[in-house]
Amino acid sequence: MVRRIASQVHKQVSRLMRVNYIKDEPAWYEAVLQFPPLPLPPKSPPIRHESSRHSKLVPPKHKPVNIAYLEDEVRRQFFRDHPFEAFRPVSIVEGGTVAEEHPVQGKDWIRLSQRGKCPSPEDAVRFAVNLHKYHKVSLTIAYTRAVAEFRALRAEHDIASSFSRMEAEAYGAIFPSEVDRTFQKEDMVYKAPERKRALDEGALLARKRWRAILNIDSGMSNTWSKGHEYAKLQDQGIRPRHT
Repeated sequence: MVRRIASQVHKQVSRLMRVNYIKDEPAWYEAVLQFPPLPLPPKSPPIRHESSRHSKLVPPKHKPVNIAYLEDEVRRQFFRDHPFEAFRPVSIVEGGTVAEEHPVQGKDWIRLSQRGKCPSPEDAVRFAVNLHKYHKVSLTIAYTRAVAEFRALRAEHDIASSFSRMEAEAYGAIFPSEVDRTFQKEDMVYKAPERKRALDEGALLARKRWRAILNIDSGMSNTWSKGHEYAKLQDQGIRPRHT
């Protein structure tokens, strides 16, 4: 039976009863004829206007407020002047707890070296903003002073690192360059198959060394006679002895 809408079921049953496809009248047939279901309202397609396709979107009434910090402006200018500082590796692994603020801040922070001998770009940015807020210095002068101290501390750190390297080399230390490290890695890759081959040969020798050697004289030849010798002895009436 074809699937019908609820309002058309009794009409389909009437047709099937007329052609004797349904012999017995259903119990609900008379009740549905007396109280037929309400017809479904016609569904008209939505009206589309040509102007609705080209209608402009209404801008929202409430726009989000632009959030800007003074540190963002100073940081933007700092990386314009020092673009290679962005290539320095920085660990972004988060710890289990939030790091506490440095005890030197506010009016007590008058020199960048108070935060360490090798400051980061973020330290220079915060130092410039700190001079501007707490020491009543214009932002231009504060930024110039912060950059000057940052460069001086970085130059001092580079010179100290160079002399430490020279001193270590004088005592016999070897610092391979990046090219040498690359060659060492290539040698390790090339030696890996040889190492694997040597291990395989060692394992093979170990298996040979511990192989069981059995020398049991059964009184029979080493070749398999397919049972002919056994059948020959049986025909001769000789009973084989199994030892």
